[in-house]
This record gives sequence, C-alpha cells and structure tokens, in this order.
Amino acid sequence: MKKALFQLHIAVFLAGFTGILGRFIDLNEGLLVWYRMLITVASLAIILLFQKQLTRIDWRDFLKLIAVGSLVALHWTTFYGSIKYANVSIALVSFSTIGFFTAILEPLILQRKLEFAEVSLGMLTIVGVYLIFNFNPDYKTGIVLGLISALLYVSFSILNKLFVARLPVMTITFYELGGGWVILTLLMPFYLRLFPTRYLFPTFNDWMWLLVLALLCTVLVFRLQLNALAKLSTFTNNLTYNLEPVYGILLAFIFFKENKYFDAGFYIGLSLIFAAVILQMVRIFNKQSKKKLVPEHVTY
Repeated sequence: MKKALFQLHIAVFLAGFTGILGRFIDLNEGLLVWYRMLITVASLAIILLFQKQLTRIDWRDFLKLIAVGSLVALHWTTFYGSIKYANVSIALVSFSTIGFFTAILEPLILQRKLEFAEVSLGMLTIVGVYLIFNFNPDYKTGIVLGLISALLYVSFSILNKLFVARLPVMTITFYELGGGWVILTLLMPFYLRLFPTRYLFPTFNDWMWLLVLALLCTVLVFRLQLNALAKLSTFTNNLTYNLEPVYGILLAFIFFKENKYFDAGFYIGLSLIFAAVILQMVRIFNKQSKKKLVPEHVTY
C-alpha cells in the first residue's frame, strides 16, 4: 500500500508539469495531443520490442483498449483546450473535480456500494471549483473544457481498473495510446476544419518540449499510475490526483505569474480542494491501520 501511494504521488508530481508544457508548446490542442501520442507510442514500441514484452492480446480486449484510448485522446485534447482558452491554473483546478465524478461513476460501472464519505469529499472539490468560477466568470469556456476533461479522465481510469489485474501495465498503455492515436488521426481532418491553425508542424522548441511531455510525463507517469491502480481504489487514485493542480499551479505562478490574475475566491476554492485530498489520505491510513490490528490468517 505504501509503495503504491509513493508511486502514485511521484506520478502526480510529474503530471503537474504537463500543463506548463502545454503553455510552452505553440501547437493547438489537437495537434499537440496527436504528436504527444505519436512520440509516446513509438517510444513504447521500441521499449517493448527491446525487452521482448510486446505481446498479442485477445481481439475483444484489443477493441476495448482502443475505445479506452480514444477517451484518453479526448481527455488530453479538452485539457489542453482548457489551458489555451483560459490558463494553466484554471485548467488544473477544473480537472480536480475527478474526485466527485469518480465517487458517482465508479459504483455504477463497477457495481459497488456508493460511499457517503467519497461523495462528500468529491462535493467539497465541486464547491471549490464553483467558488473559483463564481469569482472568475471570464474563464467560462476554459472551465467547461476542464470539467469535460475530468469526466473523460474518470471514465478511462475506472475502465482501466478492469484490465490491470489481467494484462501487463506497459501492454495496456501501448494499445490504449496506439488506439487513441489512430482514432485521433481519423478525426484530425474534421478537427482542423473546425479549428484552423497557422501551422501543422512543431518548431524546434516544440519538439524539445514534446519529447519531455511524451517520455517523462506520459510513459513514466502511465506506468507509475497503473502500478498504483492495481493496489489502490480508483477513487483514491483520482482524489490523490487533485494534488496535480497544487503542483501545476505553483509552477504556473513561477513561470507565468498567473497569481496576479486571481482574487480571494480562487484561493478559498483551492484550499477546499486541498482539504479534500488531505482528508482522503487520512481515511486511507486509518483503514490501513485497522487492517493491521486484525490478524490476516487465523487458525481455528
């Protein structure tokens, strides 16, 4: 449990950089995600071939992983769209509603009992986002895209829970992102027609940041996240990811001076979100402590 939590927090810290990189890269959100997925899938293919771990899977699992991968592609596109239409801080705070969406959707999809504590903590993050939105109405489009991104993230996180017990982590990641890239490629002509852009190819600086984004903040983060997901609940995974806005916002304040755009409402809302994360961590450790008090093997 402790190792899984440590891996999860490392993944969250690295994920906090993704929003910053989204600002550094000049491509529009659709092309940014297309190149990110292309580099990531190519890197995973090389790693898996070198380690002789590139395995074939059942065609039904293959189709399911492609479907989940399309959710990943849409999640990233809406997330970076939120950054482009608002800023890094707003996109990350909107993304923090994953705790609320998980508390509602996971019991429905995985057919488990709805937990009042999870719903309550998730609602705390919703109140935080509402306060930020109420005090910053100019960021409406960015917030809406951020909420859609959070919903998509929760959806593929819950569905991943169905695979991690049966398939290797790197195999899941490869087929999901490969499938997502194919779906995004098919949609790209329509996307570019709706959202024209000045250029289609990355600059030298774009390539540099795309490599960092793909290798460090995607390949490594996915591996750490899925390893943790095998030991922790989806709700714990997603609520812990609410620390991503904390890391990302602090970096946005440092690199882009975004703190000058916000008032007291933003910081009150952010404090509520941070409180929800702390309370969930307390719940996890309390549960773990109680389990240690009960013998695992009793012989009668």
